[in-house]
Amino acid sequence: MTATDTAPAGPAGPAWEVAALDATAQAELVRGGEVSATELVTWAIERIERLNPRLNAVITPTFDAALRAAAAADRAAEWDRAPFAGVPFLVKDLVAETAGERFTEGSRFLRDNRSGHDSELVRRHRRAGLVILGKTNTPEFGMVPACEPLLFGPTRNPWDTDRSTSGSSGGSAAAVSSGMVPCAHANDLGGSIRFPASACGLFGLKPTRARNPLGPEYGDAVSGWAVEHVLTRSVRDSAALLDATSGPMPGDPYPAPARHRPFAAEVGADPGRLRIAYSPRTADGSPGHPDCLAALEDAVRLCGALGHDLVEADLPGTTPRVGEAIGTVFMAATAWIVHYWIRRTGRVPSRDELEPLTRAYLERGEQVSAADYLLAVEELQRLARGVAGFLADVDLWLTPTMSTPPALLGEITSTEDDPLRAARTGGATIGYPAVVANLTGNPAMSVPLSRNTAGLPIGVHFLARYGDEATLLRLAAQLESACPWPLTAGGGPPSPRSAR
Repeated sequence: MTATDTAPAGPAGPAWEVAALDATAQAELVRGGEVSATELVTWAIERIERLNPRLNAVITPTFDAALRAAAAADRAAEWDRAPFAGVPFLVKDLVAETAGERFTEGSRFLRDNRSGHDSELVRRHRRAGLVILGKTNTPEFGMVPACEPLLFGPTRNPWDTDRSTSGSSGGSAAAVSSGMVPCAHANDLGGSIRFPASACGLFGLKPTRARNPLGPEYGDAVSGWAVEHVLTRSVRDSAALLDATSGPMPGDPYPAPARHRPFAAEVGADPGRLRIAYSPRTADGSPGHPDCLAALEDAVRLCGALGHDLVEADLPGTTPRVGEAIGTVFMAATAWIVHYWIRRTGRVPSRDELEPLTRAYLERGEQVSAADYLLAVEELQRLARGVAGFLADVDLWLTPTMSTPPALLGEITSTEDDPLRAARTGGATIGYPAVVANLTGNPAMSVPLSRNTAGLPIGVHFLARYGDEATLLRLAAQLESACPWPLTAGGGPPSPRSAR
């Protein structure tokens, strides 16, 4: 395809041909002079305008600013040096801020809030050549593994629009999976990159604690649980984007371990013969949904066929006491989030400006003492030492990413009469302890290797040693080559189980 291609926009036109390409390939078109940044951005806008009324992934479009940025970039001589020159991009409406744009974190309390600056991460996105087209949907303050805020309504899964995207990066996941954009910002405090990656058939890498900056707003968020990155279709995009954004900013409380070489160089590198532990059991010892267990079996079989050693083993230390500590920190985090916004906005939210689940968490969080919080952090640090010891003997730990296929819309919601309903029903979909990667700071990833008989994506989850994204990226690229996954919803070859 060239810049002179005049096929009409739509399913058969250039806007839709480009949708099948990852971000790396789209940037190569710009650098090679085959298309302009303005064309890429225009075509992405066409796709969003066509798909978003059904999916509700983009809740704050910034198309005029994006077109101006693309036009300016097309005139810039240094543009060909940007790794993602002209690539359309979306920012999740949580944590990361874009100057002058609405910033709500999915809450009616912040419906009229606007950002006065770009977050450092967003500045790095722009320097990498990404062109921001808007903000994506998220549940209120990212509280649940779903994306159905009362402020904007539900985002629908492109694989089945009656289903949830999971969350909290559900808007970004739907946008990437549907082909609106090739990649989008996401963040992860308890699995919010990896859960929607599983539900929407994407690659989702949760980096090591402090790999990407949270500033200038935050330094260490929730004792290091929160991390920033992206959702992508390809492994190489995730690796190259991490190269573009990683590294501390001045004043950060601590850095992540130094990488040995660019993350992009790990893609295609031989992972060697890995020792991979796996478990079909959720944190409470029960098995996951049969579709998730089938995906695990496929992944175990594929890893074995690629020459890796597999051994069944449970992660140590996921005790009820650890579960209580997680709850303590999470409730305290909710109180911190709400009080942060009270201080920043100068006003207290009215009752109807917060959703029932947030109010319930806030009430509990305000009862957590400083001693309670620090005792909980100490308990989770004890878990981290046990996990580190476990991973000294194996390279990776493998489970399904989620314990059920994507839920139906409306299942993971709360009501005034039952404010904790979303916590119960959402928790039932994430029974495997993906949150351990947040507690320990270790990197982890969800890889979209399987689909069930209904055609829904089912991801598998790998936990690596602290600071070792390299092993994850090497293995992910090997799996991607051996069992290619679709680049957009519904496309691509079937997984081994999808024809059962």
